[in-house]
Amino acid sequence: MPRLLHRFAAALGLLVLLGGAPALVQAEALRIGIIGTGNIGSALARLWVEAGHEVMISSRNPERLQPLADELGERARVGTPREAAAFGEVIMLAVPYGATPQVGRDYATELAGKVVLDAGNPRPGRDGPMAEAAVEMGAGLASQQFLPGVRLVRAFNAISAHNLRSQAHRSGEKLAIPLAADDEAALQVAARLVTDAGFDPVIVGPLVSAKSFDFNSGVSARMPTARELRELLGLQP
Repeated sequence: MPRLLHRFAAALGLLVLLGGAPALVQAEALRIGIIGTGNIGSALARLWVEAGHEVMISSRNPERLQPLADELGERARVGTPREAAAFGEVIMLAVPYGATPQVGRDYATELAGKVVLDAGNPRPGRDGPMAEAAVEMGAGLASQQFLPGVRLVRAFNAISAHNLRSQAHRSGEKLAIPLAADDEAALQVAARLVTDAGFDPVIVGPLVSAKSFDFNSGVSARMPTARELRELLGLQP
C-alpha cells in the first residue's frame, strides 16, 4: 500500500477512536500536485493551502504562476507538470479533456499508483472525436483508459470555478461534490479533500457511475446540496 494510503488509514483509525470528524482536522497535511492551473486548479490550490496542505501548481511556463504562488504563501510552490506529478501524493488533474491522453503518456511513471482526481469534462466542440467517444462511454471509464495505473477518482467536474470560489465553506447546507472511483481508499482520500475545500462529498459509486454526473448530465447547473444530489441520483441517504 502506498505511503499516502497508510497515512490515511491511520487517520481513519484516529477518527474512530475519537468518535467524530475533528480527527480529520488532525490528519497530516498532504502534498498535492496540480496539473492544469486554470480557473479550477487555481481555486482548489487556494482552498487546499488554506486547509493546511502543500500544493505545487504547474505549467509548462511555471514562472508565470509565481505571482499566484507568492500570494498563496509558503505552502505553495511552482513547477512543470512533470514536477507536479512527482511532487504530489495526490494529483489534481484539471486540464482540457483533450490533453488527458497525453498526460497519461507523458507522466505515466510519476503518476503510477497515485490517487488522481480528474475534473476534466469531454466537450466534442473543443476536444474533437476523442471527446465524442468519452461522452458515449462516460468520462470515468474513458479517463481510466487514458490514465492506466493510477487510482482514479472523478471529482470536481460538476462544479464551476465561480462556485468553487464563492460557495466554499458556506453556512448551512454545503454544495455537494459527487465522487466516483473503483478504489475505496482513493475515494476516502478524495472525500477528505472535498471536505477540506469546504464542500460535502457524495460518493456515487464506481467509475461507471460517474456518467450520472458528467458535464452533460445537468448536475452542475443545479448546484445541489448533498441531500439534493442523493435525491437527484437516487442514492441512499
